[in-house]
Amino acid sequence: MQVAKNPDAYAPRLLIDILAMPASVTPIWQIPVEYIKGVGPQRAELLKKELQIFTGRDLLMLFPYRYYDRSEITPIARLTSEQEYAQVKGVITQIHQVEGGRWSNASRLVAELHDDTGFLQLIWFNGWQWVKKSLQSGKTYLAFGRLSFFNGIPQIVHPELNDPHTPQAGWAFEPVYPSTEKLKSRGLNSRGIARIMAAFWEKIRDQDIPENLPESILQTYQLMERAKAFRAIHFPNSSSEAEAARRRLKFEELFLSQLRMAMLRHQHHEQSRGWKFEQVGERFHALYQRLPFSLTDAQKRVIREIRRDTNTGHQMNRLLQGDVGSGKTIVALLSMLLAVDNGFQACLMAPTEILAQQHFSHIRALLDDLPVEVALLTGSVRGQARKQILEGINSGHIHLLIGTHALIEDTVQFARLGLAVIDEQHRFGVAQRAALWEKSEIPPHVLVMTATPIPRTLAMTVYGDLDVSVIDQLPPGRKKVMTVHRTSDRRHQVMDFVKSQIREGRQAYIVYPLIEESEKLDYENLMRGYEEVKAYFPEPEFRISMVHGQQSPEVRHTNMQRFVQGITHIMVATTVIEVGVHVPNATIMVIESAEKFGLSQLHQLRGRVGRGEHASYCIMLTAPEIGKEAMERIRVITQTDNGFLIAEKDLQLRGPGDIEGTRQSGVIEFKLADVVQDADLLMTARQAALQLVEEDPLLMKPENRCLLDYLQQDRRKNNWSKIS
Repeated sequence: MQVAKNPDAYAPRLLIDILAMPASVTPIWQIPVEYIKGVGPQRAELLKKELQIFTGRDLLMLFPYRYYDRSEITPIARLTSEQEYAQVKGVITQIHQVEGGRWSNASRLVAELHDDTGFLQLIWFNGWQWVKKSLQSGKTYLAFGRLSFFNGIPQIVHPELNDPHTPQAGWAFEPVYPSTEKLKSRGLNSRGIARIMAAFWEKIRDQDIPENLPESILQTYQLMERAKAFRAIHFPNSSSEAEAARRRLKFEELFLSQLRMAMLRHQHHEQSRGWKFEQVGERFHALYQRLPFSLTDAQKRVIREIRRDTNTGHQMNRLLQGDVGSGKTIVALLSMLLAVDNGFQACLMAPTEILAQQHFSHIRALLDDLPVEVALLTGSVRGQARKQILEGINSGHIHLLIGTHALIEDTVQFARLGLAVIDEQHRFGVAQRAALWEKSEIPPHVLVMTATPIPRTLAMTVYGDLDVSVIDQLPPGRKKVMTVHRTSDRRHQVMDFVKSQIREGRQAYIVYPLIEESEKLDYENLMRGYEEVKAYFPEPEFRISMVHGQQSPEVRHTNMQRFVQGITHIMVATTVIEVGVHVPNATIMVIESAEKFGLSQLHQLRGRVGRGEHASYCIMLTAPEIGKEAMERIRVITQTDNGFLIAEKDLQLRGPGDIEGTRQSGVIEFKLADVVQDADLLMTARQAALQLVEEDPLLMKPENRCLLDYLQQDRRKNNWSKIS
C-alpha cells in the first residue's frame, strides 16, 4: 500500500493555503536590534544571548513587569513596610559620616530628610565622598528609591535625588524591565533598556503597529487600540492606563490562540477525510451484553460521541479524559470493536510495557471467546513471535494490536487501520503520535486518552483543536480510599498497620520517589528502602517484589506478575506503577517522602488501590518538617478524591509550565497572559473566537481582513499547526 509520509498532507488544506498567502510585512518590526539607537554591535550580542532580542519586534515585546510610580509624593509618616519603592519630599537637616563598626567594615554617609510629618534616613555606601560634596544641608530635595526600615526608622539606600523646583526628565510611571548581570555590566539595567525603548518609540508611528482585531471585538469587549496599547504598556500616564493596555494585549494573546485552534478544528471537521463506521455490529453488542457491570451514563454519552464522529466520513480527533478508575479502557475497547465490526483494525499505544501488558491482559479477558484476534507488540517481543504478529497485522488476521512505541516502527504495516487509541498521550511526542497517521491510506480516527484530569483552562489552551469528551462519573461500588498523612517518626506504626492488613489477606504497595537528577541516587534510595522494608517484613511470613526502571522488561514483568498473582504480599516500587496496574486485592498504598511528589502523581498513585471489595488506605509519609507548598499538597490530597479539583489546585500551585506534558506544546508560552490568573479573560477570549469562526470560518469578511493579514505574518514566524 502506498502511504503518504507527511501528516500535513491530511491537515485542512484550505486553511493552510489561506495562511500561506503573501502578506505585507511592517519594516519597523524587522529592524535588527543592533541598528536601534543606543544599542550597537556589542550590546546587541548581549541582548540576543541574554533576552533573545534580535529585532525591533522582539524589543517591543519585552514588556515591563512593573512600574515605579513617580507621580505621587508620600508623606514620611505614611510610609509602610509594604511599600517597595517610595518618593518623598523634604529638607536635608543632617549629613554625617559613619565609620565601619563591629557589624560592618563599610563606611557610609547618612543624611536625614525631614518633612512636616517625620524624617527618614538617606544612606550611601558607594561613592559617598562625591555625594557629600554635592549635598546641601537645609535644601529641599525629591528622594526616590527602595524603601526599608531599621529599628522602625524608614531608610532609602542610594536614593535618586532631584530638585523639586526643576522640571524632571523621565516618566511619571517608570517601566521596570527584566535584566541580567551581564546586561547591567554594559549599562543595560532596567533604566538603560527603558532609554533604548524610548528612543525606539520616537521612530514608531501608529500605522507601524497595525490593528489585528476587528472593530466589533474592540467595541464589544472595550479594548484599547493595539498601537496605543503597546505605547501605554511601556510608558503609561497612569496605573489605570497601564492596566487597560495590559488587558488588551493579554486578550489579544488568548484570543489569537483560541482563534487558531477553533479554525483548525472547524477546517478539520469540514475538510478532513476519515473512514466511515456505518454499523454497530455483533462483536460490539456481544461484549456490551456480557459486561459484568453496567456502564455509567458518562461512559454511554462518550460512546455516543465517538459513534457520531466515526460515522461522518471525517477523521475523528478526540481527547478522552476522566478520573482514575472512571472506566476509560472499556470505552476505548468498545470503540475499537466498532472499528472491527466495520471491517477495520484498531490499535492501542501505551507508554510503558507494564501498561501495555496490563491493557492486553484486561482486554483479552473481557473479550474471552469472541471472534477477535488480539496481539501484544512491545520491544521485548522478538524472533518468530514478532514475525507472526507483523504478518498477522499486514494480512488483517489480527484485529486489535496493543503495544508501546513499537507500533510506530516502519515494519508494522496494517492492512486497514481504522482507529488509533493513544493512552497516557502526554508521554508521547507529536512526531510519535503523527507516525500512526502513516499507517493507513486514509488517516485513522484518533482517540487520545489521559488518566490525569486536565484543568479546564489548560484543556482550552493546549487541546483547543480537539473535541473533548469527559467521563465525570465513577462506576457504582467503587470504594473511597481513606487517605491520611503521617510523619516519618511514626513509620513503625504505619508498618504495623500494613502487617495487620497483610495478615488479613491483603497486599500493599510501598512507593519511593524518583530524583530526576540522578538515576544512581534513585536506585540507591530504592535499595535502601527495600532493605528497610525487608527488616520490617521478614521472610518467610512476608514476601516482597521490587519493580523499578533500571530492571530489564523481563525481570520487571516477572516481579509484577508475582504481585498480581498474589505470590508476593508487598511491592516496593518507584512511580513506574503510577498508572495501569490493576490488583483488586491491593488495599494499601504507602507513599514514602510524599512531599517530593506532585498533586497529580499522588492522586494517580492513590488510584492503584480501592479497586476491590475491601476497604483501602493511602498513607502519605513525609519528613516531620516540610515546606508550605508541600504541606498544601498533602492537605489537598487528604481532603478530596476529585481528580478534576486536584488538577485545578495543582495548576494553581505549580503554574502551567510545570504541569506534565504541557512543556512540549508551546501553546501556553504567552508573553503576558497566565491561564491561571487570567482564567476569566481566557473564557471571554474563547467565546469571542468561537463566535467569530462560526460566523466567518475563513476570515473572508472585509472587517476580519486585519486578522487574516496578521495570521499570515505570524504563520511564517511560528508554525502553530498541531496534531492531536
